[in-house]
Amino acid sequence: MTQYLVDETIEDYAFIHTGEEPPLLQELIDKTNENMGWPQKLSGRLVGRTLKLLSAIHQPKVALEIGMFTGYSALSIAEGMPEDGRLICCETNPRAIEFAQTFYDRSEHGHKIEVIFGRALETIENLDLELDFTFIDADKRNYLNYYNRVKEMTRPGGLIILDNVLWSGKVVQPESEIDDILVETNRVIAQDPDVENVFLTVRDGLNVVRKIR
Repeated sequence: MTQYLVDETIEDYAFIHTGEEPPLLQELIDKTNENMGWPQKLSGRLVGRTLKLLSAIHQPKVALEIGMFTGYSALSIAEGMPEDGRLICCETNPRAIEFAQTFYDRSEHGHKIEVIFGRALETIENLDLELDFTFIDADKRNYLNYYNRVKEMTRPGGLIILDNVLWSGKVVQPESEIDDILVETNRVIAQDPDVENVFLTVRDGLNVVRKIR
């Protein structure tokens, strides 16, 4: 069951008045709900269309996704990228990778996506890339580690977007280790002189960060 952080009718109104995702992504949602555990991990329309719009505006040539799940957010980002864009996705769930690839193979944007199996921190240590755009949506215990490493790899002007930064509202009254890590990550970003950011209350919270130096 969806947990709403704002009034459910307002959330539904925003959903209805946001442009629909392509039919393939709508099918991906249905198949994920039917066949995969934890389907609520899907980014969903509000986050997905935000990612697509930011990608289309920013036109990243090299992008990274940390935590791919069944590929909804990856296809949303790839949709906005230029034809020669490259999106590297880190994922530790072999079944999710296999599921996502069936949709990448059918998408006109699937050729932009490269999936790497393994722990994201180990994967990105082996990437010799300058990043234009990153979406972080994996193990919350490593959020600050992801942010710090990705920031080093991001060119000035590049975007870093972190999902679930409200953590169902628990960041307001933290009670666990994960809550504390997300609180600290949000604090570090807000006080980082090398970036500018806007904290959006979209779904479970999006922190949109632009590296300025």
